[in-house]
Amino acid sequence: MAASHIFKVMFVHQGKVYEVYARKVTQGSLFGFLEVEGLTFGERGMLVVDPTEERIKAEFEGVRRTYLPLHSVLRIDEVQKQGIAKISAYEGGNITPFPLPPGPESGSRK
Repeated sequence: MAASHIFKVMFVHQGKVYEVYARKVTQGSLFGFLEVEGLTFGERGMLVVDPTEERIKAEFEGVRRTYLPLHSVLRIDEVQKQGIAKISAYEGGNITPFPLPPGPESGSRK
């Protein structure tokens, strides 16, 4: 039986830092995008309900796969246990996003 992978993906969206957990993270087929599949959230039977996690669940409800622009990704970690998805304020500071790869040259078009 293959080991189950869980990835913690942190990215910036509309001035906030999102932290979500996913089963699969790959370089997307769209140039400059990261493909994130199998978003996972905490158990619904939990006694304590986190409003931030509920907001993320509602935002990604029905989403099988999402594409994140590379420049918005802050960090990707492979973790042993799933944590709580959350949204926090973007402080800036010493967090630097991945550099953008060079794009196709804008030469003459035929």
